[in-house]
Amino acid sequence: MSLLHVLQYPDPRLRNKAKPVEQVDEAIRKIVADMFETMYEANGVGLAATQVDIAKRILVMDTSEERNHPICLINPDIIAREGKQKSTEGCISFPGVWEKVDRASKVTVRALNEQAEVVTHEFDDLLLAACTQHENDHLDGKLFIDHLSPL
Repeated sequence: MSLLHVLQYPDPRLRNKAKPVEQVDEAIRKIVADMFETMYEANGVGLAATQVDIAKRILVMDTSEERNHPICLINPDIIAREGKQKSTEGCISFPGVWEKVDRASKVTVRALNEQAEVVTHEFDDLLLAACTQHENDHLDGKLFIDHLSPL
């Protein structure tokens, strides 16, 4: 495994849109492992491939206190959003910046895992739901600051 370089705002590559992963193979699994190592090293709870200049639809998360519940979503598709929450978010690509963002309080997401199996997760934990939306936005070239008022 190796640490990846995390792009910092205002790097224009953060606005790149990721392309679907066509085949989950050893190269993709290595990217996933490197992304987890990079996320943990940066004390983050989530990381999208576009943040490390990889234009593939891959995101990793671990919101557990013990850092022992890694979740990998390949080609994620949020298929349902429910409720509303306003929570404080930060971002590895915006060191030291924290702002309140409106998000759905519950999301259902369908994706592939590292074994290329289709998985469906229903996240009703507020942090995990917000993290899923935040990282999925990155894959679409959208940043959390896009959710903020111009003021």
